[in-house]
Parts: sequence; structure tokens; C-alpha cells
Amino acid sequence: MKVLAIDPGYGRCGVAVLERIQGGKEIVLYSDCIETSAKADFPARLAEVALECRRLIKKHKPDSLAMEKLYFSTNQKTVMQVAEVRGALIGAAVESGVPVFEYTPGEIKSAAGGSGRADKRQIATMLHALVKIEKNIQYDDEYDAIAVGVTHLARHRS
Repeated sequence: MKVLAIDPGYGRCGVAVLERIQGGKEIVLYSDCIETSAKADFPARLAEVALECRRLIKKHKPDSLAMEKLYFSTNQKTVMQVAEVRGALIGAAVESGVPVFEYTPGEIKSAAGGSGRADKRQIATMLHALVKIEKNIQYDDEYDAIAVGVTHLARHRS
């Protein structure tokens, strides 16, 4: 089973491709952050993230796409724009025939960090114990995407 996991955003969007191989071990095949220029207008940034998602779907041929559900913050503009990114990514997956699954931040923290109250550092440490990660990870968004993938694979064991 292969999953494209996404921590949605338009300035920095975490993406990861994880696969469960024989024996039940999970590996990170690819992870990165899609970064867009703050100087570009929002529609251009949205298009760039969606285009990269389509490229990843075409290249890695995932069985599913998993992403973090949107949670509300105090910044309404940011929430609305992240919601638009999520919509574009869901559309890209559906048009490619890839089923979409969503997980709350609490579900992700429980699956990837062992507790619904795990912090970013605890989750990063736990991820290195749970899956094979063969690169240095620079941004939390990338760890967040890997955590989404771990959550999805844990929920779909059979």
C-alpha cells in the first residue's frame, strides 16, 4: 500500500509518499515541502501546489491520498486559503482516481506520537522510530506530512 500524505498549506505544503512493504514495515519513499513565493498572488500559489500534487500522483501512483483536516485558528484569512488549497488537492486526487482520507490533528498525534497531546518534537522522534526516513528533514511541515501518512497506514493495516 502506498499513500501520498499532505499537510496542506500554500506558503509551505508538506508532502510525503509512504509505502508499506512486505513484512509490514513502512518506509518514506519521498518527502519534501512545496514552497511558494510570498511575492506571488494567491491563485498562482494555489496552482503551483495543485500542479505539484498532480505531478506526485502521476510519478508515485499512490493507492490513496491522506491529509490533515482543517482546524480553525484565529486568522480567518489563513483558514480560508488553506481550505482552498485542500479543495484543489482533493480535486487533483479525485480527477486521478485516488481516494481521499482525512484525519484530525488529534488522530495524527495519537497515531504518530503515541498521545493526542504529543508535541512536534515528540512526534518527530517517534516518526524516526516508526518508519525508515533516510534524509534530514528541515521543516515541521514535512514531518507533519509523514505523520499523516503513518496515521493512514496504521488505520488501513489489512
